[in-house]
Amino acid sequence: MTDLDRTDRTGLGRAAAALRLPAPSCGPVRLVAVDGHAGSGKSTLAARLAAVLGGAPVLHLDDLATHEELFAWTGRMLGEVIGPLSRGETALYHPYDWNLRAFGPPRTLDPAPVVLLEGVGAGRRALRPFLARLLWMERVPEESWVRGRRRDGPALSGFWDEWTVAETRHFAEDPSRPFADTLVRECTEGYEWLPGPRVTAGPDQIITHRDESPAAN
Repeated sequence: MTDLDRTDRTGLGRAAAALRLPAPSCGPVRLVAVDGHAGSGKSTLAARLAAVLGGAPVLHLDDLATHEELFAWTGRMLGEVIGPLSRGETALYHPYDWNLRAFGPPRTLDPAPVVLLEGVGAGRRALRPFLARLLWMERVPEESWVRGRRRDGPALSGFWDEWTVAETRHFAEDPSRPFADTLVRECTEGYEWLPGPRVTAGPDQIITHRDESPAAN
């Protein structure tokens, strides 16, 4: 066990250090996707990574999707976010208000060294050429959906019924997990970081060894 393992029991410090290593992937930005099933813990992980990265910007795909376009937000993503960031410019997008069912005032996204993209479908094929890393929350869909339904309450049960069908269809047509660099498992304390299907483990990968990491116990 290294000194870092002893002090970084969540693995987040080690992960943040690894996410700074790749070359920029979208202009000057290292765009890091956090994908997984709805309710799997993506937004929590992204927020924690952002904090450890010193306040890295986080773009939530819930701000680009709409009731009518749960997964048909690729054009907005490429035009309003990827395009400007790839030119080193500040992106300007209009977040969707799920209560008003309308797009709200513009919001900016600066071309920081690391920008986190969080949401179901963050690792879709149209975005992968612009990603420095793709992290996948390793939790089965049924368990994730139960967590999400419990979080949102019975008032949104109808939405969840529609969502699970749409999500299943999306990942059947455009899977993300086979292209993940890192699989992330939420543990009782911290996270377990495993090499993803796309890569062979190397020195720049985020890896937790089961027999060494406190987070894996």
